[in-house]
Amino acid sequence: MSSIRSVLIFLAFLLVLFIPGFSQQDPKETAREYMEVAEGMIAETKAIDDARGLMVTAADLDTTFIKANFEAGRLQLLTIGKDLAVKYLKRVMRQDPAYRFDIEYLIGRSYQYGENFDMAIYYYNLYKDKLSKKSNYQGKDKIDLAVVDRAIYECQNGKQFVSNPQNFSIVNIGREINSEFEDYAPVFNETEDEVVFTTRRRDDNLNQNVFDDNKPWEDIFFSTKKDGKWSFAKNIGEPVNTPYHDSNLSLSADGNTLFIFKDDGGGDIYFSERTNGVWSPPAPLPGIINSSFEEKSISMSADEKTLYFSSNRPGGYGGLDIYRATKDSKGAWSNVKNLGPKINTEVDDDGPFIDYDGTTLYFSSRGRRGMGGFDVFRATFDPASNEWSEPENLGYPINTPDDDVFFVASKDGKRAYYSSVREDGMGYLDIYMITIPDGLKNLASKTTPTPVKEPDPIKEPTPDPVTVARNDQTKEPTTVEPVTPPVNDPTKTDATKQPTKEPVKTEPVKTEPKVAPVKKETIPLKYEVTIVDSDSKTPVNAKVKLVGAKDNVIVPLTNNGNGVYTFSVKSQQPKDYRLSVDADGYIFVNQNVRIAGASTDEKTVGRTIELRKISIGATSILRNLYFDFDKATFQTESYTELNKLEAMMRSNPDMQIEIGGHADAVGTKAYNLFLSRKRAEAVKDYLTKKGVDARRIKATGYGKSRPLASNDDEEEGRELNRRVEFTVLK
Repeated sequence: MSSIRSVLIFLAFLLVLFIPGFSQQDPKETAREYMEVAEGMIAETKAIDDARGLMVTAADLDTTFIKANFEAGRLQLLTIGKDLAVKYLKRVMRQDPAYRFDIEYLIGRSYQYGENFDMAIYYYNLYKDKLSKKSNYQGKDKIDLAVVDRAIYECQNGKQFVSNPQNFSIVNIGREINSEFEDYAPVFNETEDEVVFTTRRRDDNLNQNVFDDNKPWEDIFFSTKKDGKWSFAKNIGEPVNTPYHDSNLSLSADGNTLFIFKDDGGGDIYFSERTNGVWSPPAPLPGIINSSFEEKSISMSADEKTLYFSSNRPGGYGGLDIYRATKDSKGAWSNVKNLGPKINTEVDDDGPFIDYDGTTLYFSSRGRRGMGGFDVFRATFDPASNEWSEPENLGYPINTPDDDVFFVASKDGKRAYYSSVREDGMGYLDIYMITIPDGLKNLASKTTPTPVKEPDPIKEPTPDPVTVARNDQTKEPTTVEPVTPPVNDPTKTDATKQPTKEPVKTEPVKTEPKVAPVKKETIPLKYEVTIVDSDSKTPVNAKVKLVGAKDNVIVPLTNNGNGVYTFSVKSQQPKDYRLSVDADGYIFVNQNVRIAGASTDEKTVGRTIELRKISIGATSILRNLYFDFDKATFQTESYTELNKLEAMMRSNPDMQIEIGGHADAVGTKAYNLFLSRKRAEAVKDYLTKKGVDARRIKATGYGKSRPLASNDDEEEGRELNRRVEFTVLK
C-alpha cells in the first residue's frame, strides 16, 4: 500500500536526521530517539521486523533503558531469533523485577525457543512461585498456571526428544526455490518433479508495493525438476495470482488441481484446474466445506474422493479442528465429519496431509506431546475398527520448540518437505527436504511421555548431562563352542559276540551343523570435544553441535560439564561432519572434520577447540563460504557460515568488523581487486539485510596482496588464498 510505504519513508527520514551526530551524541539520548521512531512505526504500521531492529539498537545503546529493553525482548519473541530475547528481558528483570508480572515467564519462553530447557523450566518455576504468592493478581500480564504447566511439560518433552535425535537428513532445498524472504507451504505432485509454494519475495511479484508489514504481498510460485535439478522458481501468474495476498494449500497427485486460500468469508478454500498447461480462474469448492468461519488448510486423497481440511467452525473440540469430507455423485463435497478426539484437541490442530495409502494422516498440533508451538504428528486409520491410532510425534529435529507445520510426504515415504527457520536458512522461512533412510512407515518413537510434576525448591540450575538413548533390548549373547559329535568306527565290534558272515553295513556319518560365531554389536564411536579459552586454557561452556556435512544429520550429544562434550557417532563408515561451537564473548568456530566410523570395539577420539575472545585485531576466516565461479553470489552451502556471523554480530552489539575479500594470483591485479571487493560487499549486504547496522561493517577488497600461502600450488596455495575473512575493529 502506498500509504504504508509513505509512513515508513517518513519514519526512516526522521531516523536519518539522528544519524549524523551519532558518534558525538549521548548514547542514552540516541537510544530514546531510536525508540521513538520504532514506536511510531508500530503505531502506524505492522512492520514489526523493522521496528524490532530499531528497538534492539536502542536497547543496546542504553542497557539501563528498561522500556526499550523490554520492547526489544518482546519484539524478538514475536518475530525470529526468539532465543535472543533472553538478554534484553534479563536486563529488565535485574533492574526492576516488578516491571512486568510475567517477566520470568517471558524469559522462560525465550530459553525454551533456544532449546535451553533446564533454564526455561527454572524461570517457569520462578514465575509459578510468584503466582502462588499472589494468587489474586488479575493484571493483563498474568499468565495462567495451566499455560505455565503446559510449557514445563513441553520442555520435559523437548529434553527427551533433543537427546534422542532421529536419523533425519534435513537439507535446504536450494537457492533455486528459496529466497531472502519467507518461502513456505510447499506442495508436490506424485512424481515430485513440480513444486508449488507461497513466497513473499520482491522479485517477480505481481504487486511491487508492500503490505502494511513493509513486506511484499504473498504470491504463489512454482518450480520444475529436470535431470535431478530444480529450475529457478517463477510466479505462477494470473489468473491464480492477483495483486493482493494469494497462497496455495495443496496440489493433487496428478498436479492438475491446485487448492488456494482466500480471505473471503472469514477464510475460504478455492481451487484451480490446469488444462493444456493453463490454469483456470480460482473458484470456491463446490459443496459444504466453506463456511462463515475459517477454513485454513486442505489435503486431497490420491483417488480424489476424500478431502481433509481444518476449520474453526462451531461444534469442534477447540481452536482449529481437522475434518473429513467425501465427494458425492454430483462432484460436490459433502458428508463433512470431525475426525474426533483421537486427532483433535482443545487447541489448534492444522496442516493435514493424507498419505498416498489413504490411511496415514500427518498433521500439526499445538497440543498432545509436543515440545512447543506446532509439532508434526502421524496417525493411521483402521477401517475395521473405524478408529484412528494414537497420534505419534515425529520427533527431533523435524519438530522444534517453534512452529512446525504444513508437512507433506513423498509417495514412497522416504522423503518429506516442510518450511522451517533453521541455521542454514537464506532468509526467514525456507523450504527443506527431509530424507528418512528407513522410510516414515518404519519411524517409531523412542521416548516415553513425562508427566508434569510440581517443581522442586527453586535454585539456579546447572546444565544436566544429556543422556544418549541406546537400544539395550538385544545384548551380545555368550559365544557357543561348536560341538563335534562322536563317529561310529566300523572296525570295532563287541567282544562278547561272534561276528556274523553278513557284511557289516556302515551308516553314513551325520555331522551336526556348526554354530556360526555371533556377530558383535557395533559400538558407537565416542567423539569427545573439549572447549577451552585460547589464552587461559580454562574450560568454556558453549553451544556445541556436530552434523553431517552433506546431510545435516544430527549426532547425539552428551554434555559432561566443565567444557567437555561427547558425541555418539553411529555411522559405520568414515564421514565428513561440520562441528560448530558458539559461546558468548568468543569468535565462533565452524570446522569441517572427518571422523572414522563406529566399530565392534569401544573407541574414543579426542579433540580440543580453543576459543578466542572477541578482541580488537582478532581475525577469522569464513571457511565455509562458497561463491559461484568468478561471481559474488553465494552457493546454498554458504548460509550456515553467514548466519553464524550474523548471530555473533547480534550477540555483541558493540562489535564492529571489517570484511576482507582476498584472491589468488590468477588474473590481473585490477580484476582480483574488483572481485574480492564485490565478495566482501556481498557479505556486508547479507548482514545488513538481516538487520545488522551497516555502520558496524566495513567491506574491503585486498585482491592478491595478502596471500596465506604460495600461489604455485592449487590445493595447498591458491585455494587457501581465495578467501573472505573478518577482523574485529572495535
